[in-house]
Amino acid sequence: MPVALFPLLLAGCSDDEPSPEEHDKAPKVQKQKARQQKGPRPQPDVARALAELIDERAAAIRSTDREAFLAGVAPGDAAFVADQTTYLDNLDQLPLGRFDLSLEPASMTRSGRAVWATVTVTTELEGYDARPVVTPDRYRFTPRGKGRYVVASVTDQAWEAQNDVDPPPWELGPITVLTGDGVLGIFDAGSAGLAGAVVSEVQDGASAVAAEIPYEWTDGVVVYALDDPAFLSSLDEVPGADPLNLDAVSFEVMAKPGTHAVASTRFVLNPDVLGGRRTSLGRLIRHELTHVALGSRADGVPTWLSEGLAEYVSVRPMAPEDRAISGAALTAAEDGLTTLPADKDFGGPGSEAGYGIAWWACEYLAESYTESVLWTLLEAMPEERPDKVLEDLVGMDERQLARKAGNLMLDTYRPEPKPEPKPKPEPKPDPKPSKSPKKSG
Repeated sequence: MPVALFPLLLAGCSDDEPSPEEHDKAPKVQKQKARQQKGPRPQPDVARALAELIDERAAAIRSTDREAFLAGVAPGDAAFVADQTTYLDNLDQLPLGRFDLSLEPASMTRSGRAVWATVTVTTELEGYDARPVVTPDRYRFTPRGKGRYVVASVTDQAWEAQNDVDPPPWELGPITVLTGDGVLGIFDAGSAGLAGAVVSEVQDGASAVAAEIPYEWTDGVVVYALDDPAFLSSLDEVPGADPLNLDAVSFEVMAKPGTHAVASTRFVLNPDVLGGRRTSLGRLIRHELTHVALGSRADGVPTWLSEGLAEYVSVRPMAPEDRAISGAALTAAEDGLTTLPADKDFGGPGSEAGYGIAWWACEYLAESYTESVLWTLLEAMPEERPDKVLEDLVGMDERQLARKAGNLMLDTYRPEPKPEPKPKPEPKPDPKPSKSPKKSG
């Protein structure tokens, strides 16, 4: 049975807030008075009323009680009501092991008769998050008469930018969720038609990556394959600084702002790769899944090693003749490599060369020693300088490794033509017959 939201008592606020149209028509004196009311903190009764509203909102979301949920949403703005209905539908598709909301009373400020406050959102995707994800959000509440308050806005872009809050896809618009064996795919209207193909590729890729890495990896995988680039463009601290220049990027979801506890590592595909428009989708997915599988093990290692490992693992299921490399990497090798790529070389115009060189540094190490040296390097790099680790393990520094990687790359893709062997001279018959041999005595 639907749970109705009961009126919340609020001293001194018994009238409904004017609609936006009524507010625009209000006398200038009234508007000036409203502006003068900005800033003061609401009374404790307001905090109790809003906290109860938030608790009821969370309960309605957990039970997908549409009637109860919309009873706590301001009805005057049809677009906002539609957005909130979409939000409820989005959450209903997610495997929420936990969902909760809590009000931060100290954050409350008045804006006219409305109240802004920070609301803490706690979510946990069951089977995919190691721990709950706690993120702050900013809500605006307006009085609805007889002591009631309703949610009138869940967006404060200036506050979100200041507090480095990036809304997840289910807060940005309608999503379609498709699950597979250990895979949770999040799609939007423009990518939903590819959901089956993407989830299938991620399933296959996860099996391939798990077979290559020497670590136990049984966590579920969350992939965002969105036609709208809004979420991708919001990501910070990515190679090359501009996430839209990347085919895909993995990112850590922190359990709480300001902590180092990771709830999960997810990845998002660039809209341009969906449908195979930019590169091999399966190879790209295996690359990102390697990052996901290694997770925090790759923290503190040089980018050339983490990206090189991801490339190295991604091509293992492919036949050697199908393992394409960029012309930019080969040109760099022909010009003579003197250093391994730096962080800046993995984004923007030079990224194709950067990824290729990093990959073949790993290929050289695995071929010249054993594949196990790659994982030994991964574990040792965060503790020491890269050059020292390389010198201790394989007797070379980064410059020497770059040169050897470049030579192996050229031997593989652009081998020098071997000179054709000169034919051996064949004996030719003498046109003049020889005299009969003399008889020996």
